[in-house]
Amino acid sequence: MPELERLPEEHVYRAYGIYLLTSQHRIIRRLRRAYQPSSHGNKAWRSSFLLMDYLLHNPVRVHARVMEIGCGWGPGAVFCARRFKAKVTGVDLDENVFPFLEITAALNDVSVAQLQADFNALDATRLAGVYALIGSDICFWEKMVKPLFALVERALGAGVQRVVIADPGRPTFYELADKCAKRPWRTTLREWYALEPSRASGEVLEVRP
Repeated sequence: MPELERLPEEHVYRAYGIYLLTSQHRIIRRLRRAYQPSSHGNKAWRSSFLLMDYLLHNPVRVHARVMEIGCGWGPGAVFCARRFKAKVTGVDLDENVFPFLEITAALNDVSVAQLQADFNALDATRLAGVYALIGSDICFWEKMVKPLFALVERALGAGVQRVVIADPGRPTFYELADKCAKRPWRTTLREWYALEPSRASGEVLEVRP
């Protein structure tokens, strides 16, 4: 019989080895009175769990430098810091997501650096030394395809070895995947599913130089 895991308190759940808070947790409710994230940075999206499961089966190097773009509350960043002891930076346009990221990191006893920036601000200098660029649910508008594709191009040119993006399967995400597939990169698009904290399915795009 599997061991029963007792969670520390109400509105806390566990997925892929990290603890997360629901929107009903007292700390999250308190934070929301002071910070109002925009651009959908208001919860851990289901594609975050696709990303975690994919990286569990296709791990990044231990102690590697990882950057999560459009990090929101940072579940992907925290997972990499916890699972792989990665040196992680969470990047988001909205500074109001960072208090939520800090809580998620503290809950899991890891440290995640913060960078307020959009895709266009991530130049070769900021990308230098990064091993993997990861993200989930970050290509949800048509206007995001072009700058995200340009970021992939800059990242690979700056020496990034892996770009991994998870998505439920939006047309804009497939457009990005098609653009990457036309370049002389090693591009894979795979159907994927996660079982924690509940079943979720979608697609994972990985691009390597």
